[in-house]
Amino acid sequence: MKKILAAIGIALAGLAAYLCLWPVPVEPHSWEAPVAPGYTGPFAANHKLASLKTISLGAEEGPEHLVVGKDGKLYAAVTSGAILRMNPDGSGQEVVVNTGGRVLGFDFDAGGNLIAADAFKGLLSISPDRKVTVLADKAGGSPILYANAVVVARNGKVYFSDASTRFGAKQWGGTFEASILDILEQSSSGRVIEYDLAAKTTRIVAKGLSFANGVALSQDEQSLFVAETGRYRIWKLPVDAQELDITQPGAGVKPLFDNLPGYPDNLMRGLDGKVWVGLVKPRNPTIDGMARKPFMRKLTLRLPRALWPIPKAYGHVVAFTEDGKVVADLQDPTGTYPETTAVTETADRLYVQSLHAKSLGWLPK
Repeated sequence: MKKILAAIGIALAGLAAYLCLWPVPVEPHSWEAPVAPGYTGPFAANHKLASLKTISLGAEEGPEHLVVGKDGKLYAAVTSGAILRMNPDGSGQEVVVNTGGRVLGFDFDAGGNLIAADAFKGLLSISPDRKVTVLADKAGGSPILYANAVVVARNGKVYFSDASTRFGAKQWGGTFEASILDILEQSSSGRVIEYDLAAKTTRIVAKGLSFANGVALSQDEQSLFVAETGRYRIWKLPVDAQELDITQPGAGVKPLFDNLPGYPDNLMRGLDGKVWVGLVKPRNPTIDGMARKPFMRKLTLRLPRALWPIPKAYGHVVAFTEDGKVVADLQDPTGTYPETTAVTETADRLYVQSLHAKSLGWLPK
């Protein structure tokens, strides 16, 4: 019996040492997570997204971002690194190009070039004849580790997010894995970058974001809407800002939306002045409860992945005005269509995108 107890003691001591001491790549920062608002007010629970129809993508999955081209066709970025093109009803699917990375966001410039934020490669330009050119893979003296979302202004300036300067998608096993590390650490290393297509120069617009994600321009193109996924916020920032550090009390800006009920992902301009955002996951009380407990977040990474407090599936997309008024809120509490990242609005449809789904969602208007 003594030998058995001794063996158990040694095993428990070893387990305790592992849970406390095994090296992990994050150095978590303590922060004050606001109390989750729940599904109330403009975000009151509903099932308006439950009737979502889908378009199969065949062997492809993860239609993270979708843009309607000038040719009227749909262009979608998927997990394989491909950008697909199809008719509005999903027919005629073809691969336009495969970057060999993972495009998370893209837009078209005036010359018809597809300007892409590739999480593995940086900011790319894909010409109409499918030639891929790297426009920028560093900014401000440091590499672009996680190019995420992008929008092209009428004046030829490109604005894109670099989600994390700590955890690159390529270096850490993929976009999802790197995002988990960055959000657990809360070092707020994300930034927004301007690229001038004519001058071929980069400039840091803003920094200090906890996983910088979706970007969209205001109608007058004087402001940028930026999703800060890790802290449930959406900012409205001046496009001419110079290395604006939002972590500093004297930054002079405040969130347009603070304390959202989920993690905001992509931002897309809709019709009639709207901006759409996808809330990719709902809030998780366990994660919020660890905000002021850096050690517990380190310990979490030492657990089997099946025990990580990953938020449940919950479909949720929201439209708002430029002054921060919610004008549409569509939800599916069952999360049948998982990880809703964005909405692309046309005259007769809402196309809903996803991080991992094997289909493209849509609703008739």
